[in-house]
Amino acid sequence: MLKGKNILLGVTGGIAAYKACDIASRLIKLGADVHVIMTKAACEFVAPLTFKSLTNNKVHTSLFDPNEQGVPHIDLARRADAILVAPATANFIAKAANGIADDMLTSTILAANDKKIIISPAMNTHMYENQIVQENLEKLRGRGFVVIKSASGRLACGSVGMGKLPEPCDIVERVVQEVAFEKTLSGKKVLITAGPTQEAIDPVRYITNHSTGKMGYALARIAKAKGATVTLITGKTSLPKPIGVDTIEVVSSRDMFREVTERYFDTDIVIKAAAVADFKPKTVNDQKTKKENAKLNIELEKTDDILKYLGSKKAHQVLVGFCMETENLLENAQKKLLGKNLDMICANSLTTPGAGFGVDTNVLTLIEKDGSVTTLPMDTKENLAAVILDKISAM
Repeated sequence: MLKGKNILLGVTGGIAAYKACDIASRLIKLGADVHVIMTKAACEFVAPLTFKSLTNNKVHTSLFDPNEQGVPHIDLARRADAILVAPATANFIAKAANGIADDMLTSTILAANDKKIIISPAMNTHMYENQIVQENLEKLRGRGFVVIKSASGRLACGSVGMGKLPEPCDIVERVVQEVAFEKTLSGKKVLITAGPTQEAIDPVRYITNHSTGKMGYALARIAKAKGATVTLITGKTSLPKPIGVDTIEVVSSRDMFREVTERYFDTDIVIKAAAVADFKPKTVNDQKTKKENAKLNIELEKTDDILKYLGSKKAHQVLVGFCMETENLLENAQKKLLGKNLDMICANSLTTPGAGFGVDTNVLTLIEKDGSVTTLPMDTKENLAAVILDKISAM
């Protein structure tokens, strides 16, 4: 997702500097070209050689390096697509907020006033909560800096509270959101559903399916990265909540119907990627059903057809559905597209290798209401989500 992006990583002198190694590694795995600037204090915690080995690029530690060609801090600022400072100490924050440029990192920051600058503060709780630090952070926000909120937890000094560096995966996710895509969905409200529903049989048992929610969560992440305001309504999954996405957890198809319909008329784009149960037990037992019963017949009834309801009430919304089939993929998908008044349907077959439940890839056929059909080769669900959202943007 960051292929071709030049990310400048600034590392300052806090105990959390060791986590910057993980951050650099994750950025590289996403395709970024990572260049590192370390302050003198940061070198006390992590050796520059570590970052050189991770990035295969020279690590910059001094404003005055006789072996450098040109003006390094200007060149680094010019080439960067984004600058991430993690951890950002109180000392660095104060310098950046007041335009002080007395080392390689602060000089580069000052030369990058037209770049996206993201900082992740990390320090002792009392330092973090100090009014001076908070005023400096507010000053940076006012100047366009993206300030990642510190996490709460046990700090290296033994105290518990705010000031902890967020997990590297969360920091990298913010970088992706800021620089990976053009903001083609800026100003749009997007509602996405994901995961399975659970239809109770009794207090212990339920009917469900194999959905893990990976496709819907990928759509939510990429929609956020494309600038949308995203609401994710999700059944039970083991996936972490996407950063910056309003995530609402539900259990049953009825829960999902309620949450979706409450928000539908104030939404621009709806993508129904959830695997909502088609049937539910007609009667839910109050007590656990004992297996001693010789025979157990469960009478089923249809659940609410959320997608059909949305299609019947559609006004300004772009409405996109998903369907998974085991036979007659295109025929069944086109029938669903027309029958539910969709703008596009994303169809896949459970019998296709690399597609279906519980995998990180998918194979999709996109059918639009104008009759156009686009068959996408197997790819990651994130990459496919980007294609789907580009199609929607063009509608």
